[in-house]
Amino acid sequence: MTMLQPLVSETYNGLIWRLQIDSFNDILALEIRNEQDKQTSFSTINLQSGELYLKDFTLPERWLTGIEAAWKSVLMLHYYKHESSPEHQSVIAIDAKTGKELWANYRIAFDHLSNNGPVVYYAGMQPKKLQLISASDGKLLRNFSAMEDKPLSTAIVIPDMLPAEAVPDVELPLVPYGNMVHYLTYNNYRIVSLHAQKNGILQQHLYVLDNNGILYHDLLNSNIQKLQPEAFVVHKNVLIYVKERAGIVALKL
Repeated sequence: MTMLQPLVSETYNGLIWRLQIDSFNDILALEIRNEQDKQTSFSTINLQSGELYLKDFTLPERWLTGIEAAWKSVLMLHYYKHESSPEHQSVIAIDAKTGKELWANYRIAFDHLSNNGPVVYYAGMQPKKLQLISASDGKLLRNFSAMEDKPLSTAIVIPDMLPAEAVPDVELPLVPYGNMVHYLTYNNYRIVSLHAQKNGILQQHLYVLDNNGILYHDLLNSNIQKLQPEAFVVHKNVLIYVKERAGIVALKL
């Protein structure tokens, strides 16, 4: 039996708030928020080699910032208008491998990623007019076209949520709390995430199995108060999950 080993295992000084994957270059980008220190930082990792590009990268604004998207080795960040408002403003583009600032535009706001690149609009202008820009230099390319600029499709695969008795060909190692599990078959592996109680404490576990049994197990959350959302995703043969809210783990399948 081949036992799987993590390709990536990193822990951060804060909670992992958001993940973005650059499907073109297999770069995982993370937003980490430390509320006690009022510090937001960013990390980028190569999902094929395991190389850590950036860790603890910050902008001059320590707290009111976050990730918008990752596209062709460009990480696009934003500021918040106010601490009490979720509204975004500005786009700051950095090289996802080096952290070098490529460009910044403080008059626009990010809307979404299309198959042709980032779509933005000028903040404060009504009605909102969407425009396509270049991720590499921030230049306006043309007005957004719903016919040409389709929503970006990715290679990210998410699990299904199933009742425990509906999971096919798997003998679950633990009795699931709430009787629901997250389940995915991928490359002949069966990946299961479930909640279970131990001594009255709710925990969340991840298992990777094949026909011979358990190949990999990890405890994702050791002491939680409620059921957690989907615990993992798969991207191009790489299983990715957050551990104890502050760690990221990836292993090849």
